[in-house]
Amino acid sequence: MPDLLVVTDAWRAACPGAAAGVLAMRDVVNPAEHPALERRIAAGEAALRARFQGADRAALRALPTLQAYAAYYKRWGKTYHVQLQLESVALKGKPVTRASALVSAMVTSELEHLLLTAGHDLDAIEPPVTLTVAAGTERYHLLGGKEQTLQAGDMTMADGRGTISSVLYGPDERTRLRPETRRVLFAVYAPPGIGGRAVAAHLEGLGAAVRLVSPDAAIEALEVHGAPEP
Repeated sequence: MPDLLVVTDAWRAACPGAAAGVLAMRDVVNPAEHPALERRIAAGEAALRARFQGADRAALRALPTLQAYAAYYKRWGKTYHVQLQLESVALKGKPVTRASALVSAMVTSELEHLLLTAGHDLDAIEPPVTLTVAAGTERYHLLGGKEQTLQAGDMTMADGRGTISSVLYGPDERTRLRPETRRVLFAVYAPPGIGGRAVAAHLEGLGAAVRLVSPDAAIEALEVHGAPEP
C-alpha cells in the first residue's frame, strides 16, 4: 500500500532533522461533547497542573520540545501557540478550550505531547497529500475564511487542490473538521530536535483519545517521516 503522505526532496533538504506524521481514521463520529472524552480532558488538565506545580513561564520555555518549536518560530518573529495554551492551563488554571470531540481530543493530545497538530476531514481531501516547504507565493483560506499567503520556507502540506495546512498558520477552511466528519486526518509537524518516535507516540495517543468517542474507529494509516541530518 503506498504512503498516504508524499514527502518531497525539497522538505528533506530544507528541514534536516525535522519529522512529520499523519494519522488517518475511519468510522469516527464528531459530537459537540462526550462524557468519556470530557473525563480524559479533565484528567489531562489535572496532570499538567500537577506536573508544573510551582513552575513559571521560564521553566516551561526550557522544555526541550518547546525550545525546538521556539527556534523554528523565531525565524519569522512568531511564538508557538501551544506554548501559550500550556501556560494558560498549567500555570493559570484555565480549562482546555472545548470544541467538537475530534478537535478537543487533538488539543488535549497537543498539550500532553506539545506537538503541533492539524485536523482535517479526510473525505474533503483530494489525494495525494504532499509534505513540502512553501515558496512564499501559495495562498489558502484559514479557518474562518481569511486568505493567507504562506511564508517562504515554512513546512506545509497540500492536497490536489492546494494547501491544507502550514506550521505558522494552521489548517485550512476547506478541509476543516465538521459535525458530519466520518473520516479524519491528523497531521503533525515536528521541527529539528524532536524526532520521529515522539511523533509516533503522539499520534498513537491521539488515536486512543478518538476511540473514547468512536470505539469502532479504525486506523487507515499511521505514518511518520523524518528528514535526515546533514
